[in-house]
Amino acid sequence: MITLVLGGNKSGKSDFALGLAANEPQPTLFVATGKARDLEFREQIRLHRQSRGPALEVAEVDTGLPRRLGQAKLIFPTVVVDSLDYWLFACREAGREREKIQEFMEVLKNWNNSKLVLVSCEAGLGPLPAGSEVRAFIRSLGALNQSVASVADRVFLVAAGLPLTLKQG
Repeated sequence: MITLVLGGNKSGKSDFALGLAANEPQPTLFVATGKARDLEFREQIRLHRQSRGPALEVAEVDTGLPRRLGQAKLIFPTVVVDSLDYWLFACREAGREREKIQEFMEVLKNWNNSKLVLVSCEAGLGPLPAGSEVRAFIRSLGALNQSVASVADRVFLVAAGLPLTLKQG
């Protein structure tokens, strides 16, 4: 089963995703895609690690998410990925966006046995960005979210810590 959890920045989507995973078979692998590029984000990552506790196994990836998921589904009954927007940014930065999205979607289409909870920002709810580079990223993230939602069994939108069910399969 694949679950997609969407929401804005600081909407509660990560906590909701971890709550879903806590009700699934254990152990759970938490795949983190964000890389600290400044002190503020480094502190946010530290606080996330602290709140998850030592029992949750964590893997950090950048563009290698499809390969890591292929390995994880053979070992872990439950996998949480937080979050697709950071992964997409890394793929764009590496100049491998199209290739990596294709690999990722193949992994999802062939997903079986394990529970997979994917977290992503729903970035299209804000105002249209002025810069063309940011607009291109928002369009790409929106397309990725739509593609993932089409193969997901369940999709939730989290706002103010409250989940809305968008798709229940």
